[in-house]
Amino acid sequence: MILLAIDTAGVDCSAALYDSVAGRILSTVTETIGKGHAERLMDVIDQALAEASLQLSSVDRIAVVVGPGSFTGIRVGVAAARGLALALQIPCVGITTLETLSHQHKADTLDAGQPAVPVVVAMDAKRGEVYTQAFGDDGMPLTQPAALLPEDVDELARSLSATVIGSWAHPNLQGQFAEDHPEFAGRDRFDIGTVARIGASMPQTADRPKPLYLRGPDAKPQTGFALERKAAFTAP
Repeated sequence: MILLAIDTAGVDCSAALYDSVAGRILSTVTETIGKGHAERLMDVIDQALAEASLQLSSVDRIAVVVGPGSFTGIRVGVAAARGLALALQIPCVGITTLETLSHQHKADTLDAGQPAVPVVVAMDAKRGEVYTQAFGDDGMPLTQPAALLPEDVDELARSLSATVIGSWAHPNLQGQFAEDHPEFAGRDRFDIGTVARIGASMPQTADRPKPLYLRGPDAKPQTGFALERKAAFTAP
């Protein structure tokens, strides 16, 4: 199976092609842009296809990061993934940023020759909240994704004897990354290769991926400035 993975949930605009039979990443393209994912995503996908020497028609499944994260970025990625899947008549699956960070941490831990441990993924959600989910040492979720207060995150980690990972726990987690893009220092990033591997291993369902929003958008319509609506004109 050839899988196309897409991520626009954070500062990156990423795409990857993955061959699940060979267990091999065929190509990855990542542009760290912060904003403007809608303008760059299709070019990034085209570049990933070109580097893998594949046509879009070769793709058998699409995986997309559904959040939590950038409200606008998530909408861009999910809409593009669902549109491509519909056009190609192929399955599409959604993957959360929280499970991606959990899988990344587990892979890094095992690569370092250390045993996997329970983790609490804690992403800085701003406004005094933390996007949070706990995972066991087997990578399976122990809690549902939620926006919690910092003290609740600490209590959750203590109750599970879990390691806290993510931008809230480590504001300068991406030290090397900050050297090239200091304006994004400490922001969570989601490895597109990890997204692809998770997407290939997921069972297919009939459900289409939907954005995972744990709270409303920061931008809201103004109140108190609505224009008075006139009654419709009726001809005599």
